[in-house]
Amino acid sequence: MDVERRTATINDKFLIGERIYLRPLKEDDVHGPYLTWFNDPEVCRWNRHHIFPYTIDEGLAYIRKLKGNQRKLVLALVCNNKEMHIGNIALDKIDITSRSAEFTILIGDRSYWGKGYGKEAARLICDHAFLRMNIHRIGCGMIEGNVAMMKLATHLGMVQEGRRREAFFNQGRYFDIIEYGIIKMEYLKRFKLFLFK
Repeated sequence: MDVERRTATINDKFLIGERIYLRPLKEDDVHGPYLTWFNDPEVCRWNRHHIFPYTIDEGLAYIRKLKGNQRKLVLALVCNNKEMHIGNIALDKIDITSRSAEFTILIGDRSYWGKGYGKEAARLICDHAFLRMNIHRIGCGMIEGNVAMMKLATHLGMVQEGRRREAFFNQGRYFDIIEYGIIKMEYLKRFKLFLFK
């Protein structure tokens, strides 16, 4: 059976949107398009992947390590109409004391770039973080020049909070990392998730 096109069971669908759903990564994912993304220099232009080849063994080890990890929620982003795994999204560095997390996303399938799938996935995971996990603050860092990620952060209502100068090396030069963040009440108000007095 073609892993990419198999019919998902309702148990696979952790967070469900209009065009996509989010589900846990599975070991079978390493036999689909997943590995090619991390070996594609264009897909990995704005992250720390593609420094060394990403192998099936490394993919399996990563997915196995996620099981039971309470500090990291990594989900596959799957297109509803094709049952196609098109990217990953995560809440990383989950801190239960400070109620904070870091947001990351990678749309690996280039044919889905610029079509709003990242926005929909980001809303699903941020809604879940703030409304179900009781996260107080979500932050994200992005490499200077990553316009798509800056637009996504702004869409979510995040504000620029800082800059780590020359913190990322790529393409023969250093780039700043721009830090964005949002507090729960700001997010809820922005998306009118409850009424304010």
